[in-house]
Amino acid sequence: MAWPILTVLVFQPLIGALFVCLVRGETTLVATNARAVGLWSTGISLAISCFLWVQFDRSVGDFQFLEQKDWIPSLGISYSMGIDGISIIFIILTSFLTFICILASWESIADRVREYMVAFLIMESMMLGSFCALDTVLFYIFFEGLLIPMFIIIGIWGGPGRVHATLKFFLYTLAGSVFFLVAILVIYLKAGTTHIPTLMGAVFPLDLQLWLWLLIFASFAVKIPMWPFHTWLPDAHVEAPTAGSVILAGVLLKLGGYGFIRFSLPMLPDATLYFTPVIFILSVIAIIYTSLIALVQKDMKKLIAYSSVAHMGFVTIGLFSLTTQGVEGALIIMLSHGLISAALFLCVGVLYDRIHSRLIDDYGGLVHSMPFYSFAFMVFTLGAIGLPGTSGFVGEILVLMGVFSVSTWTALFASLGVVLGAAYMLWLYRRVIFGVSDNENLRAILDLTIREKCIFIPIIFGVLFIGIYPKPVLNTMHLSVERLIVLSQPNVMEQRFQE
Repeated sequence: MAWPILTVLVFQPLIGALFVCLVRGETTLVATNARAVGLWSTGISLAISCFLWVQFDRSVGDFQFLEQKDWIPSLGISYSMGIDGISIIFIILTSFLTFICILASWESIADRVREYMVAFLIMESMMLGSFCALDTVLFYIFFEGLLIPMFIIIGIWGGPGRVHATLKFFLYTLAGSVFFLVAILVIYLKAGTTHIPTLMGAVFPLDLQLWLWLLIFASFAVKIPMWPFHTWLPDAHVEAPTAGSVILAGVLLKLGGYGFIRFSLPMLPDATLYFTPVIFILSVIAIIYTSLIALVQKDMKKLIAYSSVAHMGFVTIGLFSLTTQGVEGALIIMLSHGLISAALFLCVGVLYDRIHSRLIDDYGGLVHSMPFYSFAFMVFTLGAIGLPGTSGFVGEILVLMGVFSVSTWTALFASLGVVLGAAYMLWLYRRVIFGVSDNENLRAILDLTIREKCIFIPIIFGVLFIGIYPKPVLNTMHLSVERLIVLSQPNVMEQRFQE
């Protein structure tokens, strides 16, 4: 058996969390050592992820770096891991953003630093495990394990309304997960296996597919989130610490889309085709409705949160278009949104650390005192509205082209979201950067520190690189996307059944 690199990647952060727990001494010393261990551990995860990216064979669309050991032989449950051209993108995104989060929390988190680092490292392990798991039970454990550290992060280090936000977040996601668990059990009873690659080729009766699809949809629609299951997200974002918002928007929302990719599309193709019009309708409503709500927000975090729901609407439209352009565009949007939304929340965090306010009316004229910050904010704003040359444009144009060939009206209404997105994001930028404010605290506000510049520069590079030259990312995912689309065609399943 080859070196179990995926196991090392997934469980290395847990080892880091154990080391953090063992740190002893004075409060200041414990905090310093905990930060150092957290940074080193997330840095190692990022290095391993980059190694996987370099070693990944882009001429193969199937899973690579496979690891499989019997776990519960009597039930046919195995410890199975592997990645394809889709999951490796999210692994890179997860490890990169977690590393960024540790840097972003270096000064802003002063209380219970050890516990904070432990929670983040455990959460990183769960996220990476979700993207690597090739067994439904293993995936469910990692998928649900995320709930606990995120609940703790928002509940302890969140804002004044953190209790309400955490309870809402917990109840929504837990309720959805119950339905997913039922779906896993039914699939296991019918197919006799929990191995995801095997289940991708399984055939289920249409009536069973419909019920299974609804159960899985109830779980992942909450995670993305789709309208009308989105109400927990703005509350969670507003109350979460900056790094919590970064992970929540950058990675956790992507798990919903990833769940559709792994379960709904390849395992339940007939039901997917049956419910596609419903997905299109809900997605269009989400894009237009949440964009209109974003236009009237006074809190910067809430505005960005509602924009996330709108962008995830583009993702679901692209995925369920079942076209190469649509699916690849959806994946690019998920990657792009992971970078841009994370950066926007970091931008808000920078201002909050200085002024302790998230209200748009409290800011104005920052271009004079914070020129580098203004430039970084401009790049991320333009990326969010999909300006050509940014990663947002590549994803949105591919999705619209893909869905146009399937449903012209869906593409037309979705394009309204692009216009509305430009309206609220440019309004936000103009008000904060070029507006006029009578806030006395703004006179002494300082531009980005060296640490903050080190956070923003790689993200700016990523947004512009993908926007100008998306070929490396598209080539990595292309064969895996083609394979997914083939598995998602109902006629292919019918042929298999006949054979």
